Amino acid sequence: MLMQNQVARKALIGTVVLMFLFFGHLVWRSFNPEVMSKQELQLNGAMLLHTPAALSEFRLLDHLNQPFGLDRLKGVWSIVYFAFTSCPDVCPTTLSTLNNVYNQLSQQEKHHLSVYMISLDTEHDTPYILSQYVPYFNSDFVGITGDQASVDKLATQLNVAYSRVLLDETDYTIDHGTQLVLINPQGEYHAFFKAPHSKTVLLESWRSIVAMTAD
Repeated sequence: MLMQNQVARKALIGTVVLMFLFFGHLVWRSFNPEVMSKQELQLNGAMLLHTPAALSEFRLLDHLNQPFGLDRLKGVWSIVYFAFTSCPDVCPTTLSTLNNVYNQLSQQEKHHLSVYMISLDTEHDTPYILSQYVPYFNSDFVGITGDQASVDKLATQLNVAYSRVLLDETDYTIDHGTQLVLINPQGEYHAFFKAPHSKTVLLESWRSIVAMTAD
């Protein structure tokens, strides 16, 4: 009986130790996420530019009717998504995914990442309309609009293709690239994320890129 008790005690201690190690590993991983290599990032749809590309100055407006230029893209990382408010499916789905990603960030990480939706339908998407649309997905997200020529210029710099498609004499839609553009804290075009977008993959990819570029 004594021997059986000793065996049971050792088994219990072993189980407790294993549980401690397991949960300790989970905690360690949460503070030390695995950094993907460039090859792994590419396999997951995160395409890094060989050399980050400088952007030329531009002048747009945010959804609070405040000026939005290149200076707003400096100091933190930025994810930029070109979309439009009357988009029926892919745009709201992507913004919802970005919200899920953002909600998984720590408070410190949120201070180092901004999310912008730049409208491709500037004729319709005024600052007011964007103010009713973009914050619905997340109150920290910012909608951007302006004159079409300025949006065209920025979209070209960021390799985002789009075109207006007439549906009938009075209605139209916009076909556009579904990639998410990543701007580094120097205000340079750093990478893009190919669709389809997954919360887990986006989160791990962004964290890996930040870790790779840390001093």
